[in-house]
Amino acid sequence: MMSTDRLLAFAALSFLLIVIPGPSVLFVIGRALAHGRRAALTTVVGNTLGAYVLVVAVALGVGSVVERSVLVFTALKLAGAAYLVYLGVKAWRRRGSLREAFTGSGEPHSGLRTLGEGFAVGVANPKTIVFFAAVLPQFVDRDQGHVPLQMLLLGLVFNAMALASDSLWGLVASTARDWFARSPRRMSAVGGIGGLTMIGLGVTVAATGRKD
Repeated sequence: MMSTDRLLAFAALSFLLIVIPGPSVLFVIGRALAHGRRAALTTVVGNTLGAYVLVVAVALGVGSVVERSVLVFTALKLAGAAYLVYLGVKAWRRRGSLREAFTGSGEPHSGLRTLGEGFAVGVANPKTIVFFAAVLPQFVDRDQGHVPLQMLLLGLVFNAMALASDSLWGLVASTARDWFARSPRRMSAVGGIGGLTMIGLGVTVAATGRKD
């Protein structure tokens, strides 16, 4: 259905995009610092599911509408940015309670909620939207037919690589958090860093990648 050369070329280009930290990676790092390893990995899974929804949308033709419409693209981008800022502010305000969460005396962070937050960021990632809508279709061999299936396959390759890469980032960041956990002052600081990371990311997403 698709040549190996075409698939490898797409994988190589995907790798270049994935290894450059973007909104997804920075969000995972922020969650790892604020809530630990489990929250980071759950966020990665949600993020990946959200990104694959974009692949499905592109395969069904919806992605081209988002990519070409300034209004739709901007609205989606700003919604994602606002959500990141909201999560960042919440993490900053709760930075003093991180030590309680680490000892098990604090309020547990719902895995389902964490998954949903990761999903929301993944599906509203401007970097991924543009890549899937503008780049992914160029690697489809239309002469071979089954175009939607080819897009779904390419999207699966991209998301599998992103899942591995983002998980690694999350594990590294959560390991650093373990060191901070040895001191209440460090834990408060790392909570603030995680919150500020997400706030800065939200502002960056809102201010960059504009479509004219």
